[in-house]
Amino acid sequence: MSGTEDLLVEAGRLAAELDAADPPTLLDVRWRLAGPPGREDYAAGHLPGAVFVDLDTALCGPPGPAGRHPLPDPAALQAALRAAGVRAGHPVVVYDGGDGMSAARAWWTLRWAGHRPVRLLHGGFPAWLAAGLPTSTDEPTPAPGDVAVRPGALPVLDAAAAARLAAADDGVLLDVRAAPRYRGEHEPIDPVAGHVPGAVNLPAPEYVTDGRFPAAEALRDRFATAGVATGVPVGAYCGSGVTAAQAVLALHLAGRRDAALYVGSWSNWVADPDRPVATDPPSGA
Repeated sequence: MSGTEDLLVEAGRLAAELDAADPPTLLDVRWRLAGPPGREDYAAGHLPGAVFVDLDTALCGPPGPAGRHPLPDPAALQAALRAAGVRAGHPVVVYDGGDGMSAARAWWTLRWAGHRPVRLLHGGFPAWLAAGLPTSTDEPTPAPGDVAVRPGALPVLDAAAAARLAAADDGVLLDVRAAPRYRGEHEPIDPVAGHVPGAVNLPAPEYVTDGRFPAAEALRDRFATAGVATGVPVGAYCGSGVTAAQAVLALHLAGRRDAALYVGSWSNWVADPDRPVATDPPSGA
């Protein structure tokens, strides 16, 4: 597989793959920043054979100074993935409630952990329903998997590396939060408003719409408006590394498979009061 085929899968194609003798492992990672847990959605109906995996407790570490969704402990992640039936080298497909954010963070986490292949159901659960495909309320008990977590297969930024990238003349740190949060006008979640000095704002709706991505050329054009050119180092952050994981996926679709994720994101940045905070857009943004 090449291009988008190793990153995204459409509902009809996935349905055909699930009918095969050895179908991909299917993970339901529906999640909301605020609201009922995703497991309630899963219990009400999910793709047949899907196993629910909780973003907060299985795919991320406990919230704290490292951020609201920090990197998971590798041993804990390995145990959670094995319990979900993830096998070494066997295809995995992740999906969420349609916005693509938690599924993208699941995609990123599995890739960071060294697992391939892993794809995201394009459009999530709503795309499956729109295609008229069946759902189930049965909760499978998968055979234990044997995946081995080997962290570091995708690049990660810590606060210091994010600051260096934002300040570099030949680098771009994307802040993919809404513009009012970036500008420091409004901050509904974290205790301090603003952005990493030098970061460039590119809100998520500018490169993804309702969980669906445009073609690679359109993505390249949109990222180019933020200064992401060929060979220019690029990283992304958001509030806690979930929406930014979707930005990294979009960058992969655009051909930038070296894009780095600042996992701790703004929730980690403002945990240290000595880190500078900017409230004006940088020149050229």
